[in-house]
Amino acid sequence: MEQALSSYKVFYEVAKAGNISKASKALMISQPAISKSISKLEEELGVRLFSRNSRGVMLTSEGEILFEHVADAFGFIERGEDEIRKLREFNIGHLRIGGSTTLCKYLLIPYLKEYLKLYPHMKISITNQESLSTIKEIEEKKLDVGAVVLTNVKNSIRFLKIMDVEDIFVCTPEYLKNLRLIEGNDADILSSANIMLLNSDNISRKHIDEYFRVQGIVPRRMLEISTMDLLIEFAKIGLGVAAVIKEFVLSELKEGSLIQIPIDVPVPGRQAGFAYLESNKNEALRKFLRSAG
Repeated sequence: MEQALSSYKVFYEVAKAGNISKASKALMISQPAISKSISKLEEELGVRLFSRNSRGVMLTSEGEILFEHVADAFGFIERGEDEIRKLREFNIGHLRIGGSTTLCKYLLIPYLKEYLKLYPHMKISITNQESLSTIKEIEEKKLDVGAVVLTNVKNSIRFLKIMDVEDIFVCTPEYLKNLRLIEGNDADILSSANIMLLNSDNISRKHIDEYFRVQGIVPRRMLEISTMDLLIEFAKIGLGVAAVIKEFVLSELKEGSLIQIPIDVPVPGRQAGFAYLESNKNEALRKFLRSAG
């Protein structure tokens, strides 16, 4: 596209008005300048764009084709300008959030609910994914903030701690009873049970794998599941022993639908909170962090 955007703007306004005089007033430039711009555009494209009539000008067939596309382009620009105006006038911003289904449910939603009370016009985009992908996209500036559970924080990432979390192993009372009938009361539960874990590339799974390695635990049977919510649900139907975050099954533990497996050495603790880049100057992010902190 060799012609400057200003030439297409002149063409657009003349086509809309159907009159050079009206377009001149709208653009606040002289009629000779408009005529010169149109002539230059026609010369560049090698076609006539307008023909004169008693009321002013009308589009030729070639002009109608061009106008259809130019109108779409300027429509997008005008909508963009309108969104920016709303951002300025109505305190609207855009916050891009990442997090797993479970972390969105238990960690993000309570804070997001309060945030939207303070900033009801804020635009929110949420990407549902596991923590490692969320951290990567924060570093790449594709996301503003992520709900994550971490053991170590990268130097490039800032972390707003919300809570300490504890990884535990749970199952139904019936599953534990049947396991002990089959394996004996002295059998090591984590070695003999059907152990349910998150997928191997998940950050929580890596944490449990490291715990197993240090403790010398080698599960006999393992089942990999994509989300912690599903781990909890499968544990509740008696499919096996699930590695979960205790804070996310407090109601099940309280009502007795799940019980915590006793282990001699606890899994090292972790922290749940919001990860972000300090260099990110998005005002919507700053407002979220202030409301969460």
